[in-house]
Amino acid sequence: MFIQTESTPNPATLKFLPGQAVLGTGTADFPSADSSDASPLAKRVFAVAGVTGVFFGGDFITVTKGDDVEWDHIKPGILGAIMEHFQSGDPVMAGDATAASGHAEHTGEDGEIVGQIKELLDTRVRPAVAQDGGDITFHGFDRGVVYLHMQGACAGCPSSTLTLKMGIENLLRHYIPEVTEVRPVAV
Repeated sequence: MFIQTESTPNPATLKFLPGQAVLGTGTADFPSADSSDASPLAKRVFAVAGVTGVFFGGDFITVTKGDDVEWDHIKPGILGAIMEHFQSGDPVMAGDATAASGHAEHTGEDGEIVGQIKELLDTRVRPAVAQDGGDITFHGFDRGVVYLHMQGACAGCPSSTLTLKMGIENLLRHYIPEVTEVRPVAV
């Protein structure tokens, strides 16, 4: 098994490409070791000292490290953990655990606007941020303000504010005049 790595815009995060499906659809975010109970793979990666976050996409694993650790010191352990997992035959997600779809339900008078926002996020934004090892999920729309949650390489990235304000906000405002602002939310 050959696992490729790619840098991301976030210097604390690397993207690992195992050359096979990680999650068929959706994403899964593990912002801490305590949140990794639903995934044998995430548990293995968190067992490497210095790992502070794990994120799964369709065909990649994004790993975030602590500031006090160098990639040269932990990257071999992460590669070993990923390889060991895929060779073990264990599932990526245990039992009935399902990946997050990134879709909060919204009904009412703004339902049509929310549908347009989700469509743009799914077709234009999420594929682009997945290339960088992350994801952005919709969390709400209230009085012109879109609330989004950044995951994986996007969480804590130095350029995340620029991505939200100059990229996503401008895109949504261009296509949906009712959108006035985009704000991040912490989950």
